[in-house]
Amino acid sequence: MTRERGAAMRRIHVGNALSAFGLGFTVPYLYVYVAQVRGLGAMTAGLVLAVFAVAALIVLPFAGRAIVRRGPLPVLLAALVTAALGSLGLGLAGDATAVLAAAVALGAGQAVMQPALATMIVDCSTAETRSRAFATQFFLQNLGLGVGGLIGGHLVDSTRVSSFTLLFAIEAAMFLLLAVVMTTVRLPRAPHVGDAPRSAKGSWKQLLGNRAMVQLCVLGFVLFFACYGQFESGLSAYGVEAAGISTSALGSALAANTAVIVVAQFAVLRFVERQKRSRVIAAVGLIWAVAWVVAGYAGLGHGSQTMATAAFVSTYALFGLGEAMLSPTVAPLVADLAPDGMAGQYNSAFALVKQLALAVGPAVGGPMGASLHAPYIVTFLLFSLGITYLALRLGRELTAVQDQPWLARKRVVARGGAAVRPVGAEA
Repeated sequence: MTRERGAAMRRIHVGNALSAFGLGFTVPYLYVYVAQVRGLGAMTAGLVLAVFAVAALIVLPFAGRAIVRRGPLPVLLAALVTAALGSLGLGLAGDATAVLAAAVALGAGQAVMQPALATMIVDCSTAETRSRAFATQFFLQNLGLGVGGLIGGHLVDSTRVSSFTLLFAIEAAMFLLLAVVMTTVRLPRAPHVGDAPRSAKGSWKQLLGNRAMVQLCVLGFVLFFACYGQFESGLSAYGVEAAGISTSALGSALAANTAVIVVAQFAVLRFVERQKRSRVIAAVGLIWAVAWVVAGYAGLGHGSQTMATAAFVSTYALFGLGEAMLSPTVAPLVADLAPDGMAGQYNSAFALVKQLALAVGPAVGGPMGASLHAPYIVTFLLFSLGITYLALRLGRELTAVQDQPWLARKRVVARGGAAVRPVGAEA
């Protein structure tokens, strides 16, 4: 990586940490703020959470084209200003209409940030450094969310509206500070990897014609539906209703998930970046299948409450291990499948798939986890095994370098350090 790319990447990582820190401040307390502190009721609070997902689903199809045409930086800056206005609006809103309007702005801005930042990471990395770059992003995001949530929890007071206004103002300030940092980034042109088709048109038709990308999107939907879509809905409901998990133990489980990611991320990376991506994702499916078996023991077994709690916390820890393996695998693969100039479109498409999974996951898993305990575990155990099947099938659609970028680095070393382009790269 050149000095220019390295400097740009450091600023992007700082930006990722700042945005995650700001979101960690407010997201865990949004429901309480709307329903109780503002006194708008549970229905309005539920609508606010739904609006976040709907706003993302509306803007993401257009975000990809905008990134392709204008570049990721202008799109990111517009998203950050929109999110800052939405966050500040939430802190000042006193009625349901104002709260929902602010939630639309915050949800839309937050959704567009993801593919824009991911595209900037692609532009500042090479095939050999991309996995580490995305692993660092994921690490900093989780660290920022954890630290933000911890500090935010000590600042909020459900009896004082002003404490929540302060939180949302800090979140808005983080977005604006990130905008300032991003204006100093100078993006080089990213190299292209693999044998993905080339086209100047950023069309959805071309994307849907890329079989490997379509299969990756299907796989991505199952990944997010079976894991992230269950964290704060079905799995937590199952833990409380079936396993008798206390709210404090649920907090410990979430903390264990974050701790495993933070501690294991770079240790896992050293192993993962030398393996075939499809096999790494397949292994994650097996790890998550074990996690669902352990969750089944927590709620359906006949052990003590202490054993049930330990098993439930272990479930979240196992999910964290799988997440640490996915972060340097899936996002770089999306980038490597994209033709020249189309990374923004592909990142936006994958972000759209993620949002769909996160919208459908709680709607399906929540009621099942709360009342259909055994079917819930069996269903998501099968989904996890489905991840393994879909990953191995995807591997047959990938070129050797797309599936295992380490091969390109080995070829360079074998030829005495000459600047050898990866297979399928533009001449």
